[in-house]
Amino acid sequence: MNERSIMMEIKRKIEVFSAGCPVCEETVQLVNRVAGPSCEISVLPMSDPIVSTRAKALGIRSVPAVVIDGKLADCCSRRGPEEATLRAAGLGET
Repeated sequence: MNERSIMMEIKRKIEVFSAGCPVCEETVQLVNRVAGPSCEISVLPMSDPIVSTRAKALGIRSVPAVVIDGKLADCCSRRGPEEATLRAAGLGET
């Protein structure tokens, strides 16, 4: 197995913390549009106590919020998800 095929097998873990509101749904659509085949996307409902506990541990203070490979995207710690910032954090990379 060569290095390229190994890299193709590694999936980026993308988590979208959502309240199910229209703004959250826009973020889910953005992530789905920008993410490539190397991304595994999960939409996590904040109404679930386990999800809300994880969100708190990650420093999420508002939703929607996007976590890429276990790290809260910079845009989500201040003013909300933005495509350019999510791309800079690695969303959509192969």
